[in-house]
Amino acid sequence: MAMTKLILLPRTGAEIELCTATTEKLINFASRLQSEQPRHVRPNPRLPSKATYTDVDTSLTKYKTAAQISQKVLEAVTGWCTEGAKIVDVCEKGDQLLDEEIAKVYKGKKIAKGVAHPTTVSPSAFVTPYTPLKSDAEEAAVELKAGECVKIQLGAQIDGFGAIVCDSIVVSSTNGELEGRQADLALATYYANELLLRTMLPPGTLASGSEEEIAKARAQKPYSQGKITQLLEKVVKSYDCNLVENTTCWQFERNEIEGKKKIILAPGEGVRGDGLPEVGEAWGVEMGVSLGTGKVKSLGNRATLHRRTTTTYGLKRPSSRATLSEVVKKFGTFPFSLRQLEDERAGKVGVVECVRGGVLRQYEVIGDKDNEAVSRLFTTVAVTKNGISRLSAPPTPDLTKFKSDKKITDEEVLKILEQPLAKDSKNKNKKKKTSAKKAETTEA
Repeated sequence: MAMTKLILLPRTGAEIELCTATTEKLINFASRLQSEQPRHVRPNPRLPSKATYTDVDTSLTKYKTAAQISQKVLEAVTGWCTEGAKIVDVCEKGDQLLDEEIAKVYKGKKIAKGVAHPTTVSPSAFVTPYTPLKSDAEEAAVELKAGECVKIQLGAQIDGFGAIVCDSIVVSSTNGELEGRQADLALATYYANELLLRTMLPPGTLASGSEEEIAKARAQKPYSQGKITQLLEKVVKSYDCNLVENTTCWQFERNEIEGKKKIILAPGEGVRGDGLPEVGEAWGVEMGVSLGTGKVKSLGNRATLHRRTTTTYGLKRPSSRATLSEVVKKFGTFPFSLRQLEDERAGKVGVVECVRGGVLRQYEVIGDKDNEAVSRLFTTVAVTKNGISRLSAPPTPDLTKFKSDKKITDEEVLKILEQPLAKDSKNKNKKKKTSAKKAETTEA
């Protein structure tokens, strides 16, 4: 039955006074009621809000799909890095395979997908990703040499969720066996990366026990960026190596691989990071280690790696506008190589004004100041309520093949390395099954 709401407006002075008094009583009653409500406990800033975690949880499938592609292509590119192989040819084949694998997923769906990072192959002393051009004859002729440490980096993205990976290999090593300084570098990089991932865990993520014990674990202070660098230096110096200065880990967001937060390892003068990982976030974790001092310098190579910025600028040249239009359509805000443009030579001309106007950012080619070998790893991770999950990561090496006379002795470092990255779900299921069997036996 429909109800009709009647609104009676006061007309006399007495009626107005009565309404005013009634309104005041209602306001006082509402105030008392509100004051009796339990006060909200201030949330731990390192724990996720419901919305944040849900966002990452729903996007995790796309991250994982992109990661599977990145891992598959990384394995193929690694096999192509042999003595005498031209770097530009390896990069081209890697990008072609990325495109082929990306085309196989989410067919028929209106979802943006593509390359999150072009295939780059960086020679021994190079620090940053390197991708030469066919039109630069001298650089296009560069071949891989036996015994040099090569860094391979690439990535795919699905719906703006990018998974980038980087691994370091020694060209033509026998069955992956390394010794001497090559082994020192490989071990230093591996253990430093493992330690870094563990220091990025939000406090209390893996805590177990009573509610009081879990609350106590969550109340602990996270590792500061300065402390993280200090611990990592203990690792690499155990092998007579050094961190590469300004090695940066970034928070990943949709269509953004350099998010609001970043961790800078071995920061240079006037450089600092900002923020730490929280549950519900994705991060790109980079580790760079050098056999030299870790100091870097700009190399004379052409900058061929670029990405679009959020800056707007009125480009004057038609070639510049055409280049930017192609970049926006093909790559969005993800990095790209000039080699991937429709016309490489025209692209070389078109990016000049784009970079000058700030609408494109170019990545300078940086190398080790001492021309010593550099090793890099890059892992895309998800920080979940159960710990850190590696989405795309370099393959775990067989450490028994690395022959070194050095080792880590620092107790604090060793203790951290012993910790897991995530809760063991298998053990949980095992315990549940064991408990169920015990219960059945008791009932019998």
